[in-house]
Order: sequence, then structure tokens, then C-alpha cells
Amino acid sequence: MTHAQTQDALEHTANEPEAHKAPLKVRLINLTAVVLPFVGLVAAIVLLWGVAFNWTHLAILAVMYCLTGLGITIGYHRFFAHKTFKTSRPVEAILGVLGSMAVEGPILQWVAVHRSHHQHSDDEHDPHSPHMHGDTVWGTIKGLWHAHTGWLFQPHPKGLARYTRDLRKDKFTRVMSRLFPLWVVVGLIIPAILGGLLTLSWMGVLLGFIWGGLVRIFLVHHVTWSINSVCHIWGTRPFRSHDESRNNAIFGILAFGEGWHNNHHAFPASAKSGLRWWELDISYLIIWGMSKIGLVHDVRVPSKDRIHDKKMP
Repeated sequence: MTHAQTQDALEHTANEPEAHKAPLKVRLINLTAVVLPFVGLVAAIVLLWGVAFNWTHLAILAVMYCLTGLGITIGYHRFFAHKTFKTSRPVEAILGVLGSMAVEGPILQWVAVHRSHHQHSDDEHDPHSPHMHGDTVWGTIKGLWHAHTGWLFQPHPKGLARYTRDLRKDKFTRVMSRLFPLWVVVGLIIPAILGGLLTLSWMGVLLGFIWGGLVRIFLVHHVTWSINSVCHIWGTRPFRSHDESRNNAIFGILAFGEGWHNNHHAFPASAKSGLRWWELDISYLIIWGMSKIGLVHDVRVPSKDRIHDKKMP
């Protein structure tokens, strides 16, 4: 989920010593990736005051948010990280590109960090647990900051590459991951072009870039990061798990089903996170729909008996 570590760096993490800070270059690139979308948000708000706004750009924002957000939830998370379904190369490529356009890091890096999180969830080796800073109010605030954004500026965990051995055997996935900077640029150009074509103006190009590019990245980032922070602090725990993962209905909706986080940690290999009828899981509904038209297959969902056995007493 970080932004700057390249694939080559990931493949050498097993031999790297522990460090207190990430390399300066990594920290600067990550800082840019965190701050620039916020600057875009401020610019968009300023431009709202009588200077320039068109509902077209709000539509571009919504479409780009959905596409790249689903690229993370269905692509990076449920397909690449957990292999909860199988699909063809063209669909895999689309999922990889859309996930990369969310600007949360190359495929292999994102998957490695996420799998490390699952193995060490809420213990001292978790890359982004909010529970390692004490039980005081200040400790809780520090933990939330670390889980939400602060961890991006820490060194990657030692031996991270071992979590993606399966994916690194596949040349196609390696190439898709290495092309991450290209997909980021594409994700910024597309809304700018759409803004220009739909309004026939250079101001439309600028606003398309700001709303569908920078503001969209800002929103996708903070919704995604809230799964790391908010969904390990506030919510319900209907299932047994070895951590503090929680179901949070707000992020169940905003993150297309990822907010049913306790469900996910109880059944990480499931393509379906919303396990009760009222738990809206848009990502799974799309996966289910894709399975019905043959775009995906071997979709994994836990049985009713397994779900029942894992319920909290």
C-alpha cells in the first residue's frame, strides 16, 4: 500500500537490516503521494467558489473513484492477495491496471504488505496495527495515526519478499507490477482528457485532472487506509479472529464491502466479506455477476457450517 518502493527493492528485503526510518527517497516520494492529492482537494474547494465547477467533473470523480476503488478491493485485495477467484489474463490485466491507478503501490508490494498484515495482525510485527502505542488517549491517537498514514514513512518489514513468492513466479504479474508508474500516469491523464472532451475547454482538462485525478486519489487513499485504522478500533466482532479487526458499516459502504473487516479476517480466503443479508458487499456482487457471465470462476465462499462455527459465543 505504500507508494515508492520499487519491485527491485521488494525482492531484496530479505537481506536488508532493520531500520528506524525508510530511506529518504522513499519518504519523499511517499510524502508527495500523500500531500499532493490533499493539495488537489484544497484547489478543488477553492475553485468551487464561483471560479469553476461543472457537474461533469463530479461525475468523472465518481466514476474514477468506483473504478480504482474496485481495482483495489476486487483486484489487489481479493484476487492478487487472497486468490479468492480465478480469471483470464485480460481480466487480470484490467484489475491490475485499475488497482495501480489508485496509487497505493505496485501489485507485488501491496500484496506483500497485506499478507504480512494478516500473518501478524495486531502484533508487534504488523506493518500498520493501531494497537502498539499503549492504552492511553495519546497512545490511541498515535496508534490511529500510525495505522492510517504514519506507517507509510516507516521502513518496509524485513523479509517482505517471502510473502509474494507465488506471484513473483509469474512473469505477467511481475511486468504488471513493474509498470506501476505508467498506470499511475494513465490514471491521471484519463480524467483530464474526459474533462476536456466533455466540456470542450482547457478548464475542463484542468478540472478533470483535479477532481477525477487528485481528489479521487485522496478519497480512495483515506477510505482504504481507514480499513487499517478505523476498522481495527471501532465496530463489531461477530466472528472469532486472532486480532482486533472490526466490522464497520460506514466503510462497508464507502470501501465497497471491505469495511466488514472482522468477517474478512475470520475468512480471508473468501471472495465475500458481507456474510449477512444486510451487509452490503458491492465488490462481491460484482465478482458474482462476473462469474455468471464467465469472466471469473472458482469463486471461494465459506460454507454455512464454517460461518456458524466461527461465530462469537
